[in-house]
Amino acid sequence: MSITTGLHHVSIHAGDPGRNVEFYTAVLGLRLVKKTVNFEDAGVYHLYFGDEAARPGTLLTFFPYPHIAPGRLGVGEVEEIGLRVPAASLGFWMHRFLEKGVVHEGIVKRFGQSLLPFRDPDGTRLALVGLAGIEDEPAGGAIAPEHAIRGFHGVSLLLEEAGPTAAVLTHAFGFVEMGSEGTRTRYGIPGATIGGVVDLHAVGGFLKPRPGGGSVHHIAFRAEDDAAQAEMARKLAQDHDLDVTEVKDRKYFRSVYAREPGHVLLEIATDQPGMSIDEPMESLGQTLQLPPFFEARRSWIEKSLPPIRLTEPSQER
Repeated sequence: MSITTGLHHVSIHAGDPGRNVEFYTAVLGLRLVKKTVNFEDAGVYHLYFGDEAARPGTLLTFFPYPHIAPGRLGVGEVEEIGLRVPAASLGFWMHRFLEKGVVHEGIVKRFGQSLLPFRDPDGTRLALVGLAGIEDEPAGGAIAPEHAIRGFHGVSLLLEEAGPTAAVLTHAFGFVEMGSEGTRTRYGIPGATIGGVVDLHAVGGFLKPRPGGGSVHHIAFRAEDDAAQAEMARKLAQDHDLDVTEVKDRKYFRSVYAREPGHVLLEIATDQPGMSIDEPMESLGQTLQLPPFFEARRSWIEKSLPPIRLTEPSQER
């Protein structure tokens, strides 16, 4: 039985924060749903992008360091992040990427689905996954509904070997094997629509990663509540002998962390309390939000962070 319902969010290292916001809002059409800081380092933004309702399963988050060196992909890391779009919209996105100067590849097939791989300005590897039957799902923002992104499809992990990671996915999180293509095996959550896919790409003795701009810091799986989180954490610790952190209050969710056998950092994040706990849904992301333990330093923090100008692009078709 599935315990998680799939991905909650993916967190990434980025460069210039203004460029980051411009790309994910004005080019990809996502909503900036939270502007806060790294809870471990108040001098660095933590920016959240998602759908109009800031739902778990749609959240891409970034730690932007303006002068960060580029990362290098290697084993033990997220290789690619898949985002869901209506299948008929891939031509629109190909044209848009050409128009906007977005680095991209041609459309490819994987597990019977059409993908448009591309990179953000920091080199993060992403792909639009064309899916039939999602045209009527809620959409909003700068991209017309017939083309707009609808949350995560899934992630691909680059690993030396797939077996130990597969055991964690299937036993602790409830994924099931869905098929293989060459060195890539797909695992999914039965019945999940958003963020229910993890591909394990086993490549043997490949280079180790060099973290930097464009590198994924961690992936987070959803826990419906604290009890579900505790059960997943118990399985990771007791059945897979992983070091699991204590519960950390991230204000918008509660989290535990562990590094799985393939070395990818995993988080288990609760669905609640959500992004609207400290500002109204209609004005998400417009003002800097801080955890209570940083409020006394707000003046210093606001002066230290580079300014970000938010634009409100008109809807494009």
